[in-house]
Amino acid sequence: MTREEITGIINNFLIEEFELQESQIKPEAHLKDDLGLESLDFVDIAVIVQKEFGITLKGEEMTAIRTLNDLYDYITRTLAK
Repeated sequence: MTREEITGIINNFLIEEFELQESQIKPEAHLKDDLGLESLDFVDIAVIVQKEFGITLKGEEMTAIRTLNDLYDYITRTLAK
């Protein structure tokens, strides 16, 4: 799976699930500060990552993911292993 495909899946999920505007979805967007995501929203993100990519996000891994780019990078790296 390419990074572009990963980005598309995550972005579409964020737009549909959290009713974000496409203009808000930028790689440098901070998940909490810019996108307004809360702790429970991260559970939803972990579920979609598991469902779409077969990756289980652990709590300590989620705390290291602060921006959309961090999330894209984490998925890309994990799938490459």
